[in-house]
Amino acid sequence: MKYDLIEALKQIERERGISLENLLETLENALISAYKKKYGPNKNIKIEVDKVTGNLRMFKLIEGEDIESSKKEIVSTPSDFGRIAAQTVKQILQQRIREASREIMYKEFKDMIGEVMTGIIRQTDQRFTLVDLGKVEALLPQGEQIPGEHYRLSDRIKCYIVNVKKTSRGPQVIVSRTHPGLIKRLFELEVPEISDGIVEINKVAREPGHRSKIAVSSNNKSIDPVGACVGQRGSRVKMVVGELSGERVDIIKYSNDMAEYVRNALSPSKVSDVFINEEEKEACVIVPDDQVSLAIGKDGHNARLAAKLTNWKIDIKSESMWAEEKLKELEEKKGKKEKIKEKKAKRCKAILANGTRCTYKAKPGSDYCGLPAHKKLETKKEN
Repeated sequence: MKYDLIEALKQIERERGISLENLLETLENALISAYKKKYGPNKNIKIEVDKVTGNLRMFKLIEGEDIESSKKEIVSTPSDFGRIAAQTVKQILQQRIREASREIMYKEFKDMIGEVMTGIIRQTDQRFTLVDLGKVEALLPQGEQIPGEHYRLSDRIKCYIVNVKKTSRGPQVIVSRTHPGLIKRLFELEVPEISDGIVEINKVAREPGHRSKIAVSSNNKSIDPVGACVGQRGSRVKMVVGELSGERVDIIKYSNDMAEYVRNALSPSKVSDVFINEEEKEACVIVPDDQVSLAIGKDGHNARLAAKLTNWKIDIKSESMWAEEKLKELEEKKGKKEKIKEKKAKRCKAILANGTRCTYKAKPGSDYCGLPAHKKLETKKEN
């Protein structure tokens, strides 16, 4: 074992991030295993590699009554063990480097969950797509692909890292093109005000391949958050839409006022009024008759995304429908009042000692019931 071994180990330490102590320990254990394999498993020995000179020392362990009383006795190294040691060093270092590289790669990508990376399509079929991220090939499952999006070999796409799994072959990175976080990260890349902390993305709601909505706010009153995300002549939002293969993106202003927030969430439709129920987290939204289809959106996308964005149930009604319901309510209330009035008119008009009206029904053709005391009231009235 020569000094150049230590230099080689130190170089591995610098390049691979594996500590010299870890490498030496691994190497010593491997040499012991190689020795026992060659000369018998009953050999109770310990091998140490000097971390300065690289010299190998072999000890025979003499067991005492306990661990503290155990002794080490230096023994001579077999003449042919040098060749075995050299082979072992080569094999164990190669294996350790592979293992360490996998572990380092795993930790590196584990810390990147939630980030966006640009990759190149290397393989694609009906089951999954492989994306080359440079250091590793990531898996883009069918369920994480935008509906209707087709990939060709060598295409460059941006992917959102959703998971990293540790395997015997190294880290398995799972990426997505459908995750709402992808839109958030894309806007962070395109809008400097977001990365600077001036504009904040409060919420993202997405139906991949169809439409998305993002709610934004500004920490600076002089900065319009919606305008910052749209960009001059829509340049910034166009970049995001282009990266998402034409998926439509609505940018709306976030508000702590729920009625205003719901109104904004249903953009681009116009809203006449919003009635909210805080306890049930429900909002009844009134829109002009010609805005109903726009408020609901194609296949209901706009209404569903507005509900996801606000986390509230949203009921959309046209102005005419709302007016009809209110008119019906008024008629029902009027009918109830008339019934009550009619019912009261048929009751006996006698006033009891406690000041309340008699609850019995008046006799036909009379204002009073059949009780004798109340009949007398009828007679007095006639006189």
